[in-house]
Formats: sequence, structure tokens, C-alpha cells
Amino acid sequence: MTRSLRQWFRDYLAERRFRRSRLVTKNGHCNVEYGNMRYGNIFAYMQDTWSTFVEVGWFSFMLFYVASFIFSWFIFTLIWYWVARDNGDLWWQTQPENHTACILNMNDLVTAYLYSVETQLTIGFGYRVITAQCPSAITVIMVQVLIGAVISCFWCGVLVHKISMPRQRAKTVTFSENAVISAKQNALCLQIRVANLRKSLLVGSQLYGKLIRTRVTPEGKTIIMEQVNVDFMVDAGKDNLFFVCPLTFYHVINRSSPFFQMAVDILPRQDFELVVFLDGTAESTNFSQHVRTSYIPQEIIWGHKFLPIISRSKQGKYQVDFSNFSRIEPVPTAHCAYCYHDVNCHHHHSADGVDNRGFEAIEMEQSRSTKM
Repeated sequence: MTRSLRQWFRDYLAERRFRRSRLVTKNGHCNVEYGNMRYGNIFAYMQDTWSTFVEVGWFSFMLFYVASFIFSWFIFTLIWYWVARDNGDLWWQTQPENHTACILNMNDLVTAYLYSVETQLTIGFGYRVITAQCPSAITVIMVQVLIGAVISCFWCGVLVHKISMPRQRAKTVTFSENAVISAKQNALCLQIRVANLRKSLLVGSQLYGKLIRTRVTPEGKTIIMEQVNVDFMVDAGKDNLFFVCPLTFYHVINRSSPFFQMAVDILPRQDFELVVFLDGTAESTNFSQHVRTSYIPQEIIWGHKFLPIISRSKQGKYQVDFSNFSRIEPVPTAHCAYCYHDVNCHHHHSADGVDNRGFEAIEMEQSRSTKM
């Protein structure tokens, strides 16, 4: 019990460390922090007000939404209080016998606030009203109604846009938890599986990858976050995919591939991150979709393949079994790309050794004629 708890704690800390070190999380969030920004760059966020409020979280959205109305009500409260005070309508002011009030029944700051709310929300109760004898009050009420309409329209637009954002549709596109490396199409391939959970298609879908790594050049210069293109394809090609069911994309590990120098025992010790992108257009809304995820070396399993996921029922309908979506099984696979292509294989295993379950141990007896 103690040992299992200790192992769970170690796995939890390792997962937290991997999550912190990722450039792109599994759900597509970019783990980048900006520091030492100039005030001009920060002010640029407020110049692009629409995008700023659309991209904020829901808690911040509700905070700004409520604050904007309360702030506008308070500003016009002061204006209405000034109009009433200038006309001598307040309770503590001495009023002549022939006095005509600008706003009836407005006596103090509290009643001015109530009238400001009633005016901007157009819910006047008929108890506090302006008179026709005060042009300044007529001007203020028109300005407040117009500004209130602008604020309401702005936040309604932001709310609708946040609800219908393409990233919400992108949440119905999922990637397999792990990538696998095994033989496919007479080549050693890195494979991932992608599924569209909605029945509406993603038109013009295209999947591609970027290998993010830190490399030291022969001149001794360190290149941080070097990006290397990783091309993916399916059996039917890589453009204009028919994304009606989950697809398995594969990257051919050839001489031009960044994975060509890797092997089964050195892959987990590499320092890189494979970021995978999927672009497409939602058939139902015509919105462009952009989905991304990432795989670290510990999430790339050598010598495995994905289990079948598509079958056909007796009624002739195609069925997708999502219980096998991320499940894998071991298959016989060469331990390095050099050996698969039979290119002077001089790869050395580590001293610790690696249990590759894709291989079966076969003992062969040497003939007596070959013995010395």
C-alpha cells in the first residue's frame, strides 16, 4: 500500500513536471509567458478592445460586464445630481414658490442613482420623471439612453461571439493520447489518430506537425525552439480529407525525417516536442477551425500500432468503437530507422537494455559444419 502510494506520488510529480515543461498542452493551450513588456505593448490590448474582451475568460467577462453597467450608472448619477442641484431641486435647497423642477421627486444622491438606472435600462416607474421645462435634462436623458444601448449591444455581441467561437467547435476534435511508431506502407512510420466527434464534416481538413527542439550547431550556437516541419498523410493523401470517421495519420520516417536518427532505447531520453495542428472548415457554420495538441518523447510508443476502430454491422451500417480510439498493441518493429532500411546498422543498445515487446526471441542452432 505504501509503495503504491509512493509510486502514484512520483507519477503525479512527473506528470506535473512534463505538463509544466510543455510548449503546447494536450488540450492545445500554449504554455508561454510574456515578461518585461513595455507599457505601449500593454496599451495595445486596450486599443483592440473587441479581441481583448472576446478572448478573456468567463469570470473576467462577467466582471467587466457588471462593472461597465455599474460604472456608467454611477457616472450618470453624478450628472443627474448636478442637473438637479443646478436647478435647485434637492431637498436641502431653498425653493421659490413658482419653482419648476427638472426632475420630479429627485431629492438626493440615492434617488439620483435610482433614476439613472431607470433611465439607462428604460424601466422608468413614472414616479421620478423629467419635465419639459429643463433642456439640459432632456439632453442628458437622450445621451444616457444612447450610451446604454451601445453598452448593451457591445456585450451582447461579445457574448454571442464567445458562445459561437470556433474553438468551442474545435473541442469536438480529439487526438489519441499517444503516438506510435511501427511499419506501415512498407516504411517505418510515426502514427497518430484523430477523430471528429460531430457528424458534421470538417471541409478541407489538413494535418501537419512541427518538431520543437533545442539544438546546438557545430559552431557552438544554441538554437532554442527550433521548428522542423513534420508532414503527415493518410492512405488517400494529405489534402482534402474526407473526415467522416476517425483517421490515422502517419509520418514516414525516411532520411529527411527528424526521427531518422532515433531508436527505441534513446527515444524516451530525447528532448523535443511534436506539436500537431489540424486546420479545417466546419460544414455547419462555415467557421475555420484550428486544433492543436502535442506529444513528448514519453508519449511516443515504439513498436506498437492502434487497434481497429471501424467495423460494419449486420445491417450494413458503419460503426466506430471509441473504446479502442487510443488503445494500442505491440507489433514486430525494427528498433531503429537505420535497421529498418538496412543502412549499415551500427546502433548500440544502452547498457540498461529495453524490453521491446514487439519482438519474439527466437533461438537458432548453428550447424556443426560452421563450428570451429
